[in-house]
Amino acid sequence: MNVSNRKTVSAAAILLQALLLASCLLPVRPFDEQRWWAQVESADPALLYAPHREDGRYFNPWMPMEKGFRDFLRWQLSERTLYAPEEEKELLDVLLDLSDRIRSTPGDFIAWIGHSSFLIRIDGAYWITDPIFSERALLPKRKTPPGLSLDVFAALPGKKNVLISHSHYDHLDSESIRRLPADTRIYVPLGLKALMNGLGKQDVVEMDWWQTVSCGDRCQVVCLPAQHWSRRITQNTNTTLWASFLLVSSDRKIYYGGDSGYFIGYREIGRRYPGIDYALLPVNAYHPRWFMYYAHMDAREALDAFRDLEARYFIPTQWGTFRLGDEPVGQAPSALSKAAQFSDTDPARIIVMGIGQLLPLGSRDPK
Repeated sequence: MNVSNRKTVSAAAILLQALLLASCLLPVRPFDEQRWWAQVESADPALLYAPHREDGRYFNPWMPMEKGFRDFLRWQLSERTLYAPEEEKELLDVLLDLSDRIRSTPGDFIAWIGHSSFLIRIDGAYWITDPIFSERALLPKRKTPPGLSLDVFAALPGKKNVLISHSHYDHLDSESIRRLPADTRIYVPLGLKALMNGLGKQDVVEMDWWQTVSCGDRCQVVCLPAQHWSRRITQNTNTTLWASFLLVSSDRKIYYGGDSGYFIGYREIGRRYPGIDYALLPVNAYHPRWFMYYAHMDAREALDAFRDLEARYFIPTQWGTFRLGDEPVGQAPSALSKAAQFSDTDPARIIVMGIGQLLPLGSRDPK
C-alpha cells in the first residue's frame, strides 16, 4: 500500500472510530417487510432493459436507490442488532492444501477462496470471481485467511480469467488485480476498463447488461443486471456500472450474483437463461434491514432469488470473511437453514461450502 493510500485509510479509520464512539445514540429504525415486498412486486420488468445511465451516472431504472451518506451516518450512530455470544464467536475453519486438491481433481470444479472469491475450472480454463487476497477491504479486516494464495492461482497452467462485479473494495481489490499475471483476461461492467488498465491489465472486456461475449470454444460470458451501486475514494458514486454474470459452457451454466439486493431481475434471468446449474448468491450485510434492504439480501431473499433463477443448486457467497453489516460473519448457514424451513426449500439444494473447499462438478449431482 502506498503512502497516499495509507493516509486515506488512516483518516477513514479515525472517522469510523469516532462514529463508533458516538454510537447507540439513536434507536434501531423499524422496517416494514410487507411494504418492501409490495414495492419489489410492483416494479415493471420492462425497465430491466431500459437505459440506465444519465448525466454520467448509472442507476437501476426499475427502482432507483434512495439511500445515501446521511443514512449511512444514521446507521453508524444507531444501536446495533444484538446477537448471542456463540453467534459472535463463530468463525469458519479454513481447509488446507487446496492447491494439492486442485492438481489431483480432474474435470470441472468450484472452490471457495473466501468472501465472494471463487475459483472455477471449466473445460480446463480457470476463472476467479471478485478476487480479494488482501488483509483488508479498505477498512474491514479479514476474519479468516484466503483458502488459496494469489501466487498459487497465478502458477496454475493456462490463461486466467476474472469476473469483476463492481467497484466496491471487497469486490475490486487493487492490489490483488495488480498482482495477477499480466495476460489475465478481465471481464468488467461499463466504466471499469480504465481502472483495470491503470492496474497493469490490458486484456479487459467491458460489458453492459444483457451483453454476451465469447470466451472460447463453446464458452460464453453473459453480463446481467444486479440491484446495487458503485463508488470508490477516487471515483464518484455510480460513475461505473455493477453487474452479475452467467458463465456458460457446453455442459453447465454457473451464475455469479456479485452483490445485489432482491429484485425482479432474477425472474427474468431465470426465464431467459433456463437450466442454470449453480447459483452463487450473496448472503451478507443485511442488518440493519432499514439501511441494507435495497443493496443486500437476507437469507429469505437469497432463497427467493434462487427460486426465481430456477437453478439446481445454491451456493451462498460473501459471508465468512469480512464483517460488513451488523450480523456476525459466520451467521449465513444458520440463517439459511431457518429460511429454508420457512420457505419449504429442499436443504439438499443448498451447498454451504467451507473456505478452501473444492466441489467437483463431474457429476450432475454434487451430493
